[in-house]
Amino acid sequence: MSSDSDNGTSRPSLWNRLIRRSGETDLRTTLAELVERENTDTPTISDAERQIIENAISLNELTVADVMAPRADIDGVDVADGVQGAVQKARQTYHSRLPIFRGELDDTIGMIHVKDLMVAMTGDPPVTEIEPLLRDVLFVVPSMRVIDLLLQMQVSRTHMAIVVDEYGGVDGIVTVEDIVEEIIGEMRDEHDDEATPELVDESGGTIIADARASLEDFEERVGFVLTEDEREEIDTVGGLAVTLIGRVPTRGEIIGHPSGVEFEVLEGDPRRVRSLRIRNLPENDGDEAQEAVEYIDEANKA
Repeated sequence: MSSDSDNGTSRPSLWNRLIRRSGETDLRTTLAELVERENTDTPTISDAERQIIENAISLNELTVADVMAPRADIDGVDVADGVQGAVQKARQTYHSRLPIFRGELDDTIGMIHVKDLMVAMTGDPPVTEIEPLLRDVLFVVPSMRVIDLLLQMQVSRTHMAIVVDEYGGVDGIVTVEDIVEEIIGEMRDEHDDEATPELVDESGGTIIADARASLEDFEERVGFVLTEDEREEIDTVGGLAVTLIGRVPTRGEIIGHPSGVEFEVLEGDPRRVRSLRIRNLPENDGDEAQEAVEYIDEANKA
C-alpha cells in the first residue's frame, strides 16, 4: 500500500484499484475509464503509471509487423556450425536466445538458449551438436495481433516467434522483451550499446540515421538546411520527421522538407521512429538549401 503524505490516509495500490473497478466490466475498459477519469479528477496515478496504462490499451491495436525486428537484424546460427558456432555468436551479440536455421534463415528449425550451451560445453563428454539442445519457436504472420501473440507465448512458454510471409519466408523476429517494451518503454541492460546515435554515410550520397541523432550533428554533416524555429524547438532527426507531417510516420513513408531533403522511415512503430534514410542532400555544404529555407522563413513572416 502507498501512503498519501498530504492527508495521512492510506491509498490502495494501482493494481488493487484496477481490480476493484474491473468487477463490473472488462479490464481494458476499466483501464480506459481510469485514464479518462484521471484527466478530469484529482490525479491518483503517476505519469509513469498513466503511460503504462495507455500503452497497455494501445497494445490491442498493434500487429506483429509493428513490433518485429526486421529480417536484416536477425542474429541466427546455422545448425551445421554446432555448439561452438552458437557460443561464438552469443559472445558477439550478447543475446540469451538465438534462432537456429538449416542452411538459410528461411529454414528456421528452432532456437537455442545460452544456458543450454553452457551445460553442453561443460558436460562429460561435452555436447558438440546443436540438435539435442533445440527449443521450439512460434511461427506467426505479420498481421497477427500482438496481444494474441503475447497470450500464445504465455500458454506455450515460448519467448521467441519467427515472423513468416505468405510464402514461408522469414520476415522478422519478435521476442517477449519486444512486446514488454511496447508497454513499459525501452529496456537496456549492461550489454546494450550506449554509443551516440549514428549518422552513417551510404554510397549514392544518402545517410542512414538513428532517429535519436541530434539535429545539430545532422547539420554539421550536411550543412545548414533547417529553419530557426526547427533548431529551437526540435532536438532529433526523428522528431523533425514527426513534426513535418504532424504525426508518427509509418515504415516506408517519405517525408519532404522545404529544403528539398527527404526522410524515408526505415524502422519504427506506431509510437516512434527508429531509423531513417536521408536523401536528396544539398551540395556545397547546404548553401543553396539554406537560401531556400531562409526564403521560406521570410515568406512566413511577411
